[in-house]
Amino acid sequence: MKTLAMIESGELSIPMVVSWYLSEIGQSQGLQELFTKQSPQRLKVLREHSIAQSAVSSNRIEGVEIDKSRIGTVIFGSPALKDRDEEEIRGYRDALNLIHTQGASLSVSEETILNLHKLSRGAIWDAGAYKDKPVDIIEKRPDGSQHIRFRSVSPKETPEQTRKLTELWRNQVRDHRISPLIVLAAFNLDFLCIHPFRDGNGRVSRLLLLLTCYHLGLEVGRYISLERLIEENKERYYETLQQSSQGWHKGKHDPWPYIGYLLFIIKEAYKEFEERVGNIGAPKGAKAELVLKAIGEQTGPFRLVDIEEACPGVGRDWIQTLFTEMKNKGELSCSGRGPAARWQLISM
Repeated sequence: MKTLAMIESGELSIPMVVSWYLSEIGQSQGLQELFTKQSPQRLKVLREHSIAQSAVSSNRIEGVEIDKSRIGTVIFGSPALKDRDEEEIRGYRDALNLIHTQGASLSVSEETILNLHKLSRGAIWDAGAYKDKPVDIIEKRPDGSQHIRFRSVSPKETPEQTRKLTELWRNQVRDHRISPLIVLAAFNLDFLCIHPFRDGNGRVSRLLLLLTCYHLGLEVGRYISLERLIEENKERYYETLQQSSQGWHKGKHDPWPYIGYLLFIIKEAYKEFEERVGNIGAPKGAKAELVLKAIGEQTGPFRLVDIEEACPGVGRDWIQTLFTEMKNKGELSCSGRGPAARWQLISM
């Protein structure tokens, strides 16, 4: 709440780079409705792809991974789950579905925050409950020693500060003293600094990013995974969070590195969205386009499972069929058989 308190007091002066991001996002948002009306089938595939990537990437940032061959089944099927990691992936999917289904009608409230934590943490004992002990952010040094990088809000103060955070969000989005996009990023920073849960704070922060985007009319997270973009820029994520959290408790911090980072992620999401949907006349189907893009990004020999991982919403049989067609056309070469077969792009 310290960053939102800064905004309320009028203390913040917007850096030029943040102004550029705001301008670019505003222009992209203006094209949003045009793109979402022109290619419904392609958008359907992008929605499925985004859910799968978001559930996998957000958990992988926290070190939670599952067997690549199980991703599609766990996210889109109803199998018996094998372990705790699969449970967390499925739970994150359920939280995403709640946000995508309800959108801006789902309030940014203490109740919603606790529910998103409960869903994304599955059946673990403290899912949906505030931390009951202090949680410090520990940095492990190369020599094996540890250093407390950040002390989060105490368990006693956490419920009240979380409620105050959501109250400030509602007031500042309504009052428009500053761009709502800056309020969105400031809200996310303050949530991470409060650190209300024993575990799962990062995942809930990314769910809240998606939800607050919906409240501002930003639909891009429905089609492009914000979590994947954050994972792809993970080092910068941790770097800017560390920079902007220093001095937070005293309200003496610099929020702009992290605010700029989140706005960059949203800008990049719109850029990718426009690239994928803007070329409405593309002759190939939406699923084929996703697979072809994944193939084109391979830098050497690859396996079917590599493409399956990159396109979790596309079935293995369908990918295999496309591989065969491309091989017959001389666009792909193959050595070996079965799952171990290595494919190589020749031309496309």
